[in-house]
Amino acid sequence: MADGIAWDPLHRELDRWQAAGRVARFWLRDDDTIEPTPALETLMALAGQSEVPLTLAVIPALTGEALAASLVEEAAVAVAVHGWSHTNHAGPERKKQELGGERPADVVLGELGEGFRLLQRLHPARFLPVLVPPWNRIDAALIPTLPALGFAALSVYGRAKRDGPMPLLNTHVDIIDWHGTRGGRSEADLVAELVAELYDRFAGSDEPVGVLTHHLVHDKAAWDFLSALIAVTGRHPAVRWSSASELLGP
Repeated sequence: MADGIAWDPLHRELDRWQAAGRVARFWLRDDDTIEPTPALETLMALAGQSEVPLTLAVIPALTGEALAASLVEEAAVAVAVHGWSHTNHAGPERKKQELGGERPADVVLGELGEGFRLLQRLHPARFLPVLVPPWNRIDAALIPTLPALGFAALSVYGRAKRDGPMPLLNTHVDIIDWHGTRGGRSEADLVAELVAELYDRFAGSDEPVGVLTHHLVHDKAAWDFLSALIAVTGRHPAVRWSSASELLGP
């Protein structure tokens, strides 16, 4: 329940922002989109009911015309480039990674360029020139080369570092328990993370708070949390849900 005791810390923090005359910026990124599914419809309906802009990180090699057709009327949905095929090329003892590592840079960049052009063609009205690396990992040496492919920003996970080679629009709170149930995380833990992010922003950071979802693996706990979060923030005057394009600017 959004009005339950677990949500009290978020209510109090947002009230603090309101009392100070300030507005916290949130944005929503959902990873691993391939094709139309009931789960994707649920996500878009949930976001759309509260006018929350949604960025879908789409896997180019696995998608096609079906997704493009399903998004034609979804004006508040943007499409970002989620690597190429979401394939792990790292060794067995390394963290999963598609972009870089032991792979030749020209091969990786060739795939990214192809993915960029494909999604730009499939989704001309909602294409966002933002790279979302699978597993939020990319070889640092590749980043300076991304603008030449047309990318305007990079979106990974965690606090954005200043003075990097290109703009970052990151996510900070992942609602999935990847190392445990692989379903929705504890409501109390997620609320605490959101409050910590807002506390940091109140102290001076201007970075928007990015919420990360993965509609294909949502269980009831994940859907319940996301629904409650949108309900709490959507009606609070100290919150503004923004689109990725708005946050990146002209």
